[in-house]
Amino acid sequence: MLTVALQTIRVRWAAFVGTFVALTLGAGMIAAMGLEIGATLGLPERAPQRFATAPVVVAALDPEWDPARHDPGSRSLIQARGISDGLAAQVGALGRTVPVRSFYAQLAGGETDQVGHGWSTAQFAPYGLAAGRGPEADTEVVVPAGGAGPGERVTVFTAAGPKDYTVAGVTVPVGFESAVFFTEVEAARLSPRVEALVAYGAPEAVRQAVGGDAEVLTGDRRNVLDPSYNADREAIDNTRTLLPITAVVAGFVSIFLVASTFAFAVAQRRREIALLRTVGATPRQVRRMVVSEATVVGIASAVAGCALGLGTAPPLAGWMVDLGLAPSWFTAPVGTGPAVWVPLLIAFCMGLGVALAGVWAASRRAGDVRPIEALRDAAVDFRTMTSGRWLYGLLALAFGFVTIGWVAAVNPGMVMVPTRYIGVLMFPILAFALLAPVVVKPIARLVTWPLGRFGGAAGMLVRSSALTAVRRTAATAAPVLLTVGLSISLLGAAATIDRAKDSGRRNQVTADFVVTPDGTPGVNEAVTERVRAIPGVDVVAALPTMVYAKDDARLADYEAQTVDPAALSRTLTLPVAEGSATELRDDTIIVNEDWGVGVGDTVEVFLADGTIAPLRVVAVLSTTSGSNDVAYLSNRYAVTARYAFTGLAQRVYVSLRPGTDPAAVRTALDSATAGLGARVVPAGDWLGEESAENSETTALGMLLVLGIAIVFCFIAIVNTLVMATSDRLRDLAILRLAGATPRQVLRVFAGESLLVVGVGVLLAVGASAVNLAGLRLALGQLVGATPVTVPWGTVVLITAVSAVLAVLGAVVPVRLAFRSRAVELAGVRE
Repeated sequence: MLTVALQTIRVRWAAFVGTFVALTLGAGMIAAMGLEIGATLGLPERAPQRFATAPVVVAALDPEWDPARHDPGSRSLIQARGISDGLAAQVGALGRTVPVRSFYAQLAGGETDQVGHGWSTAQFAPYGLAAGRGPEADTEVVVPAGGAGPGERVTVFTAAGPKDYTVAGVTVPVGFESAVFFTEVEAARLSPRVEALVAYGAPEAVRQAVGGDAEVLTGDRRNVLDPSYNADREAIDNTRTLLPITAVVAGFVSIFLVASTFAFAVAQRRREIALLRTVGATPRQVRRMVVSEATVVGIASAVAGCALGLGTAPPLAGWMVDLGLAPSWFTAPVGTGPAVWVPLLIAFCMGLGVALAGVWAASRRAGDVRPIEALRDAAVDFRTMTSGRWLYGLLALAFGFVTIGWVAAVNPGMVMVPTRYIGVLMFPILAFALLAPVVVKPIARLVTWPLGRFGGAAGMLVRSSALTAVRRTAATAAPVLLTVGLSISLLGAAATIDRAKDSGRRNQVTADFVVTPDGTPGVNEAVTERVRAIPGVDVVAALPTMVYAKDDARLADYEAQTVDPAALSRTLTLPVAEGSATELRDDTIIVNEDWGVGVGDTVEVFLADGTIAPLRVVAVLSTTSGSNDVAYLSNRYAVTARYAFTGLAQRVYVSLRPGTDPAAVRTALDSATAGLGARVVPAGDWLGEESAENSETTALGMLLVLGIAIVFCFIAIVNTLVMATSDRLRDLAILRLAGATPRQVLRVFAGESLLVVGVGVLLAVGASAVNLAGLRLALGQLVGATPVTVPWGTVVLITAVSAVLAVLGAVVPVRLAFRSRAVELAGVRE
């Protein structure tokens, strides 16, 4: 039957254009997403910069630490405590060593990512003096070019607070970082943590002395300590998190629409297949013919899709960079390496596999076509649902309900992790799409009831066509269902989750004012101390650190906040599941349920500076609250923050005691923060700013996830409507021969396409209602009753575009068909 299949494709190529387009777009989208994911697997090849001339570098690195699974800037225990005095002595016995320190140091008005170093490390990088000399006194610094000159006084912000220094020299720009250099004594005062050692001993001897306590870096491996290396890893980690979500949604859309298009294409050829059966073709031969056609079309479209993916991947990568969702150096790979041919091979196999999978069920139905159907002239669907479609549809529906119910009842915190929750939203949409033929007829009957009574001849034809050709209506409504369903579900889920997070923050923060960074990456200690000195206030500085506890055979790491225990309960309302937060002391700790311990248990924790402290658990926080809180320590351990992070507070919460004048406190806060890189805002305003910032970030992510799928759906809407309309040339001819004017014919086809859009929208609303109801139940457990929020303006716009494209997909082929006479159209062979 391969010869018959090839001849059929050659003679009736127009009938296969729709499936070819769908497959090409599907394979192209898979190829493009595969190339984007492949581009995230590597980092730019950069030569060592910061230690370009260092012979050997001993660094406190943890090979098992994955930055993608931790907050930016956090460190493992090995990285946090740095090079110990004992290890430094062992390496120093082999030759001269230079300690390396990196810490927060920012010139007033300078860039927020400026860093401080000891001057002795400048010799290993292409730092050169443009003017002046190196620092000789602890009150002197060397600053980057473009600011002050030698002899001038500058203010440098550090974790301890601002301090004035005299500029001893100015360095030439290096590009990879902006650094302020201090004397070694001053650098040690500002940062007790030693990040690394530059060693002059023999590399092998250094490796033997170090053992497994640190990593010895030579050659190009020295670039792992460059700022660009860490920045590249953090930036690409964000992209790696987002792209798989996008790929899952895009793959889901492409696979379903391609399979649906194939099934629709085969269904359109029932009379043709019946004729083959009439002349003696067996069911097995018919199935072989249909599968052979799908194979030929699948191979051709998979190749075309790979070429399309190669062409669209670079502009897609550029779009991601423009949106800020990928680093500036991110680009789609070119060449013949594995990052290129592996995604293309996957796309080719998936394209061909989807074609064969999509036609498999259709081929079985084709083989069951009876010869007598060749004599049938009416396009009435007697069996709109196959047993396979019933099975898959009910399975998808059951799995969707069970999963949504499980998330809402057992694991509501999952909704706060989009990478895991978006997949849950796909199943109700898939189920409604598979079961659409069951409900299309009653929906169409309800929607078109006025047309049958008051719509005249055109309205009656629209209604009758939808009710008799249920399979065609369901197939053409599927792209609309996916387009609108994804829009409502994804955009509504994102907006509702943002609103829930905002509500959670409002429920937790009971402070009256919040001190936030102003042109700096955090709030320094000097600001905190000045705020604490204001009478009539309680102050909690959210100072992040890390704690590490043994969990079976491994050392688990947890982010923690060091706070003033006396002010904690008067400033923040923590989601306590057990115990009391008021019991926090220097020898106690507040943990969350992830720790697996209870109130009264004593946990031995390793602090970021390497010390060990046994702490008694006085409260356990609920992990189903949607909060990111992990642990709270007293501010006795604030010194460890400079080891784990920068030593800067994320924000400072200020609560008024009874009888305190808010206006007086606001004036005092403004004075306390003036010129110190911080600003004070009312708590309500700060919550609004946080909500707006988080919403913008979420919107950009959803724009990528949804945008690619929506574009494909738009094309699929046009494609399926063109296929459906092109197959109805005899209907058009009969209307013309019956006396219908061109305008009346266009009105009928346009009305049918709008009806299809209406059916798709109603199904989409139903699927989205299931998704959003489950989301609301889950959020109700996390933060209380949360209204569902859907950006209806965007959804209406997407729906309107879908309707316009559907009308064009139906009307344009009709207009082109008007070029032929009606009698010629009536004689068109099917």
